[in-house]
Amino acid sequence: MEEKSLKLAILLIIAYLLGSIPSGIWIGKWFFNVDVRQHGSGNIGTTNTYRVLGKKAGTIVMIMDILKGTLATSLPFFFNVNISPIIFGIFAILGHTFSIFDKFKGGKAVATSAGMLLAIHPILFLCACIFELSFTYITSMVSLASMISFPLIVILLFLDNDPWLGTIGLLLTIFIFIRHRKNIIRIKEGNENLVPFGLIYNHKNK
Repeated sequence: MEEKSLKLAILLIIAYLLGSIPSGIWIGKWFFNVDVRQHGSGNIGTTNTYRVLGKKAGTIVMIMDILKGTLATSLPFFFNVNISPIIFGIFAILGHTFSIFDKFKGGKAVATSAGMLLAIHPILFLCACIFELSFTYITSMVSLASMISFPLIVILLFLDNDPWLGTIGLLLTIFIFIRHRKNIIRIKEGNENLVPFGLIYNHKNK
């Protein structure tokens, strides 16, 4: 019993450390000699990396943030642990938002949450990607697109008769809204950062 508990504790720590990997910081410093925290919105996630370092760097950071959530969530499958993979995904999300490598600061949990979804429900992950891309194009705001997409995924989870995962998704949605509280203020004031494409961006730059 003690051996199983120790194994579980080690794997949960690994999940947290995987989530803690500050992709935006490391890519910026190693390949561009730029600290993304000192530019743009100061966030270490995909959107700010895209804005500060360009499309390639932003895409790499997005993939890394998704995969660390997927890998962490898959740990119980790899090591034959009879614990819900969602628990491991949550530890990765906590690592991403409160990274030990970034003085317990971090990103806004969107990409890593998507990575957890990829590990446990690939079809809904594809739906999430479609929602995110569509609403980003419509609004030209990644933050708003994420805040619209997550509730829709939660609705699909409940419709798929998965109340446990739906409840976790609902809690994550609330958490993501809290992490985006500054974005919500900027959206209300009309000052939110726009991606350089989409309907609103094109309308403002006619």
